[in-house]
Order: sequence, then C-alpha cells, then structure tokens
Amino acid sequence: MKDMEIPINSDKSALTSINSKSLFDKLNEFAKTESVKQWDLGASTSKDQSVQVEQGEAKQLKGSQRTNLTIRVWNKQGLVGTTSTSDFSDLGLEKAFNGAYQASNYGNPNDIPQFSILAKAELPIIKKPIVDFVGIKSLLDTLRDAEANLLNKYTAIKTVPYNGLAESIFQRIYLNSEGAHRTIHSTQASLYLYARAEEEGFKPRSSGSLRVGYGIKELDIDSCINEAASKTISHLNYEPIDTGKYLVCFKPEAFLELIGSFSNMFNARAVLDGVSLSQKETLGEQICSPILSLYDNAIHPSNITSCGFDGEGTPTRNLCLIKNGVLENFIHSEATARKFGVKPTGHAGMGSKVSVGADWLVVEKSQSRQANRIELDHNSFLDKFVLIENLNALHSGVKASQGSFSLPFDGWLVNKGQKISIEAATVAGDINKVLNNIIHIEDDQRITNQGLSPHVWVHELSVTGEQ
Repeated sequence: MKDMEIPINSDKSALTSINSKSLFDKLNEFAKTESVKQWDLGASTSKDQSVQVEQGEAKQLKGSQRTNLTIRVWNKQGLVGTTSTSDFSDLGLEKAFNGAYQASNYGNPNDIPQFSILAKAELPIIKKPIVDFVGIKSLLDTLRDAEANLLNKYTAIKTVPYNGLAESIFQRIYLNSEGAHRTIHSTQASLYLYARAEEEGFKPRSSGSLRVGYGIKELDIDSCINEAASKTISHLNYEPIDTGKYLVCFKPEAFLELIGSFSNMFNARAVLDGVSLSQKETLGEQICSPILSLYDNAIHPSNITSCGFDGEGTPTRNLCLIKNGVLENFIHSEATARKFGVKPTGHAGMGSKVSVGADWLVVEKSQSRQANRIELDHNSFLDKFVLIENLNALHSGVKASQGSFSLPFDGWLVNKGQKISIEAATVAGDINKVLNNIIHIEDDQRITNQGLSPHVWVHELSVTGEQ
C-alpha cells in the first residue's frame, strides 16, 4: 500500500496526515497478538479555520484540528465489537483495538456486519483540487468587506446577524484485514451571509445566501452578497395570505429540503427497521408522478464534499432511486444489501449497527411520454400561485415515518407576475400525495449545497396563513 501525496504548497494548510501503511501494520500486529482474523477501521483527520464578524469587528475566530478513528473487531464466534478514539499513538491504538476485541463478546448475534464485497473494487475517478489555506487574517478581512458591501446594498439592511467564512482540509481512510485500502484528501471553503432588513412600521425581515467551494478564492463572494441582499429586500413588501389550497412552486432548495426529510422511503435500513414509508415490495412500484426522476449522485462534479468511498470502503456512484415515478433502488450498506440479495451502494457509515444515508440528491424532469403535459414557469404571469423559497423547523415539523409534515416557510404569493412576500404561513401535507400531485418540473436545474434540482410544481397543497 502507498499513501497519496498531498500537493500542498503552503504550510498554512498543512495537515497532520495519517500514514495508512503504518496504521495497517500496527493493527495487524495487534491482531496477531490476540489471534484476531478480521478487523477494519475508518479514520479521519481535519484542520479547520473560521471567522465571524459583527459590524466590522471580529466576533469569533476559530481554529481546530480533529482526529477520529473507529475500529471494528470480529471474534472467533463472529461477533463484532466497536471502539472509537482520537488517540493515534501506539498505546492509544492498542487500547482501542483491545477495547473493540473485548466488546465483541457482547456483540449482537442478530445483526452482524461483514466486509463489503466491494471494499477492494476500483474507485471512481474524482478530480478534487487541494487548495491552500489563506489564513485567519485573510478570512477576517474578506468577511469584513463582504459584510460592509452587503450593508451598503440597501439602506433598509441594518445588520448581518449571522455570517461565517471558513476553510478546511481533511483526510479520510478505510482499511481492513483483507488488504482494502482507501484514502482521500480534500479541501473545502464556505461563505454564509444572513441579512436583516428593517423599515418603520414593518416587521424586520431576513434572508441569506450560501456559497461553497474547494478554496476561499473559488467562492463567488459578489453573487453571495447580491443574492442575500435581493432575497432580503424582496420580503419587505409583505402581506398575510388566506388559508386554503394553492398551486405551489418549490424552489430547488425547498424541494430538496422536503424530499430529503423523507429519504427513509428509499433507505434500506429504515425499511428493515420498520420506520420507512416503503417496504421491500415497494420496489418497482409507481410511488409518485411519472414526471419525476430522482438520483443520489455522490460523485457529481458539483458535489464539493464528494468522496469516492463510504464508511465500509464501498465505492460511491450515481444511483437511480426513482425513474419516471417508479421506485428503482434502495440505498444500502453491506448488511442491508446482503439481506436484500443485492450489492452495497456506497451509502454506509461505520459502527456496530451501520447507518445508511443519502449523499447528494439530483432531481430531474422525466422524459416519459406520460409526463410534462403541463408547461409552467415560475417567472411567468400566472393568475395565482405560492412560490416557496425555503422550509423551516424541519427538525420538529416532519413526521418522517408517517409521511406527514407541517412547516413554516419563506416565500411569496405570485399573481400575474407580481410577487408579494407572505408575512407568515405554514405548508402542510402528506409526502406521498405531494409526490403524486407534482404536475410540472421545469427544465433548468440549480446547484445547491444539498444537491441539484429544478423548480417543482405541486397541485393543491394546503397553506395556512397566520393572521
């Protein structure tokens, strides 16, 4: 095995790199001592720097370096024990290994993970540049300027109460006793600006914008400022909305938030645990409008956080979840794939009971002949519809296992081209009905930090106005 060389030109971004060959050799030594035949591990290390400002002054400056390692050990009875540690010294590793070995005596015999059959398969080629850190001082100066420029956009914008500029570099590793070796290095940067506008006689209104990239210099700071300003000001002219059923257009961010909240419908672990909206038999069934196709594409070029493998070393890929409204696939770990008689899909975490989660959702307009009979455009002069910008209180307003939701939202009532911000309202419904009531998906997809989606139109969705 050979470690990847990190092309870093500045010690400002230098990361204490994990030597995976040395790590493999040490754990093999521990395994021989205890006569252990099977073990694996997932490890990560990261260095992060971030700043926040308030009215031109530094509000918070942070720098940290984190390490974490999880070891799984199988005993002679085939039971698994798991231990995590942040101590990468020889003594720390030995204690963690022995701890996992001892814990294996209490492993769950009814749920025993194994190595992924794809843990040594070829990985997808992902081109990820390693970008130098600019340093805390540069971060602070850049964010100060961004805040000042945002405040100067409109006199009504009084503060930028929430903001942040951050950069990070990280390494991720997967190894196992059969010789699987995965390692990746990556860098990431993000800018968040959330403005607050006030006018006499009106309630304060707020909105924000986020940009992510591989490094600070890749961030489109001007567009982040302009978007935060325009979105905030667009909410100053607000009115209450009457309670009723409306034609609703979800902006890309909002639709991804909604469908991501119900990702249990294609999560195999949730299906097996009985907390999914789907069952094994749901595969191959029509679960939504034939207009919709949905993919989970961890390796999409626009996914800044992409990684070529999951927590079990399985390669990640573009997986079709819904095709022309039909449920095509579940997302799997090694254990769930084994129970379904399929291959793992690259969506696993690591642990004694492995978690399964979606990566980067891509919503597409179906090319089915049954679809797209109605043409709608969120910029058109339609009589009346609700345009939802983003959903709030997802942690409390979604009952994922029941399929229901009731969520406050930010958005506008649009009537013949005139947009009036909605003072306060909630949108409620059942996700199955929402998916089946999709009547149009626009052509243009937008990249968000959650995935890729166009505007999505839903017929007769309940909106409750707060008078």
